[in-house]
Amino acid sequence: MKKSIALSALFVLATSAAYAADDISKLKEESIAVIGPFAKQLSEANQKAVKEGGPASAIVVCKDIAPAMAGEISRNKGWKLSRVSLKVRNPLLGTPDAWEQKTLQDFEARYAKGEKPETIAAAEIVDEPAGKSFRFMKAVALQQGCLGCHGTPEQISPEVKASLAKDYPNDKATGYSVGQIRGAVSIKRPL
Repeated sequence: MKKSIALSALFVLATSAAYAADDISKLKEESIAVIGPFAKQLSEANQKAVKEGGPASAIVVCKDIAPAMAGEISRNKGWKLSRVSLKVRNPLLGTPDAWEQKTLQDFEARYAKGEKPETIAAAEIVDEPAGKSFRFMKAVALQQGCLGCHGTPEQISPEVKASLAKDYPNDKATGYSVGQIRGAVSIKRPL
C-alpha cells in the first residue's frame, strides 16, 4: 500500500513538472508574440526619426515613445513590459531588478561563448514576495542605426552628446558595437 502511494505521488510530481514545462512554453510563446511587434514598432519609429531629423531625433523615441508603448502594452495585458540593461541610460525605467540583472549577466556569458543575441532568451516561473510570476526576457542586439546614440564617443555627434548629457546626465549606455547585447525586453506576468 505504501509503495502504491509513493508511486502515485511520484506520478503526480512528474505530471506537475511536465505541466509546468507546458505552461512555461505557452507563456513564452505569448510573450514573444507581444515582444515581436513591440520591437518592430520601436525600430520603425527610431528609423523614421533618424531619417527625418538625424540621430538626435531618435532620443525622443527612446525617451518618450518607447515607455509610452511599453506602458500601453502593460496596461492592456496586465503584465509589466520594460526594457532593461546592465548599462542603464534611464535609471527610472531601465534599471534591472535582481532577476533581470542575473539574467542579463547570463545573456552576456552566453554571448561571450558565441551564442547569437537574436537567439538569447530566458523564461522562468519564479516565487516572489507578491506571489508567483512568469518572467521572460529577450536579448536586444545593437543594430547599425543605434551607433549614433549608443556607439563609441567617436561615433556619437556633438549634438547627440549634448542631448544625452541634458536628458541623461548619468548615462552609461554607450561604447557598444554592432551585434553586442544592448539589453533586453523584459516581461513580468503575475500568475
